[in-house]
Amino acid sequence: MIQRFRPFYSHIGSRSLTMDLRTLCFLSCCLFICVLSAETQERGRAPKAQNKKGGKAASPEGVSLPGASGRRKPKSERRQQPLQKKTPVEAAAPSAPAPSILTRVLGRGHFQKVGDSLSLRAGEPLELRCRGKVVHWRVPEYLEEEGEGRLRTKHFSQHSRLQLVNSTGADTGEYSCWARDCQDAACTEGEDRQGKTFIFFTDPEELFVPTENYYEVVQLRSHQPALLPCQVTNPLAQVTLHREFPPEEVPVDGTDISFDVKKGFTIHRPRASLAGSLFCLASLRGMRQISTKYMLIYINYPSSSPKPTIQASTTSVLLGENFSVTCTVLSEPAIAVDFRWEYPGQKMGRPPYVSERADVVHREGQAQQEAGSTLYVEEARAGDAGVYTCRATNLQGTGMATTRVHVTRSPPVSPAPS
Repeated sequence: MIQRFRPFYSHIGSRSLTMDLRTLCFLSCCLFICVLSAETQERGRAPKAQNKKGGKAASPEGVSLPGASGRRKPKSERRQQPLQKKTPVEAAAPSAPAPSILTRVLGRGHFQKVGDSLSLRAGEPLELRCRGKVVHWRVPEYLEEEGEGRLRTKHFSQHSRLQLVNSTGADTGEYSCWARDCQDAACTEGEDRQGKTFIFFTDPEELFVPTENYYEVVQLRSHQPALLPCQVTNPLAQVTLHREFPPEEVPVDGTDISFDVKKGFTIHRPRASLAGSLFCLASLRGMRQISTKYMLIYINYPSSSPKPTIQASTTSVLLGENFSVTCTVLSEPAIAVDFRWEYPGQKMGRPPYVSERADVVHREGQAQQEAGSTLYVEEARAGDAGVYTCRATNLQGTGMATTRVHVTRSPPVSPAPS
């Protein structure tokens, strides 16, 4: 190459020729390095593009491939990943149920979630904790009457504590709490969000929760269920219902009569044949005990409030004459109805003269009771004129009826015949 360009450099000095040759060699080396670097980059770019394309096709959206966590991803992918991962998780996350505010304290720093029921031995202490700033407790009525004896509550800034010592089978029952929600000066009761549990204090000598009464009167009302509250201290006890006279077991089918270990026997369909003396019998591990005896009294409950009708013996009476006003109610047999009168003579201090009756009548093939009350007014005065009101009341409510009576000084004049 140098020999080819020698005629051109023949007129230049040897020093200038030497410098031009150095410059030419330097430029040639730079050109060679650039060409080599370009080829190297071109060879390395093709595998990276191929790997990127293949990885995108093989990995579906939202699914991580095995081993992908160990590969450091490009910066652009690391920036986009939190957004793509966060959105589906927030949309699909279900709302967590509200935790119970009632727990049992087992020891210092040890707590237990209480369920629907809990069994403890009689004599074992009980400690419950309820979360909230203003907490209210509800315990069996037997314990509420004791006051600050074996049962104590203490309130703290964020919770309340209930402690029961020297427990007995009589403490069996439901324990519940709720917290008041107070904002500024307004407070709302939080009974819709409360913690509760039924606690059995098992006593090998007392299968039934003891009571002070040997007999207890229960009304069997025809329109609503009746409860025989023979509660047991042990949920494992087998309980049956019995009649005292004549001695026999009362069948419990779950429809007319059912049993709940937390409540006792419920008579869903009261009837007159169940009236009398009944008791419960509990059996557990060869031991048998009877409960308080229940005296069941059947009451034929009315289906509706009374609808009285009222009628006066005359609507116009002369001064000094006698008259009466009668109020009548039709109802089911053996339904008690109470009558009360309001009349003008009350303002003058005239005492009421009233007679009442109750008869059974048959109408359209059905037996009904016709109860009535009659108000008598003797020697009518001017002050006896006015509105007479009858109010009839039964167990369902009160009905009212009114009429008006006129008192005149002389009889009405009849027109002369033509």
